[in-house]
Amino acid sequence: MKAVDLLKALGVVVCVAVASSAYAQSSDAAATTSTESASPTKAQKSAVKKEDRKLGYSVRRALSKAQGFDVSKVYVRARSGAITLTGTVPEGGQIAQAEEVAKGVPGVKSVSNKITLGVQGGGQ
Repeated sequence: MKAVDLLKALGVVVCVAVASSAYAQSSDAAATTSTESASPTKAQKSAVKKEDRKLGYSVRRALSKAQGFDVSKVYVRARSGAITLTGTVPEGGQIAQAEEVAKGVPGVKSVSNKITLGVQGGGQ
């Protein structure tokens, strides 16, 4: 009789273990699904990077077309419509000019101008 009771108890333990394991797996799946929907997919991230690259090129092209502006040492970075300008220019007026040109490009939401005045190279 004791062997039968032992088998019954063992059966209950196995059933509880299986049930809790199945519950834990379904909870993990639900957590993963909700996390995935909250974060952007790989395709979405790729599309955002592509748009950022395109906007950066547009700003750089606009700077290169600006009259009297030397774009050779200016770097443009775009992130979700926010433009960061870095590098150096030979004349102080070009710092403000770069910011104004960048603000005029469609898709630009903000401009962070970190351009500095560079030393003009030349021989004596």
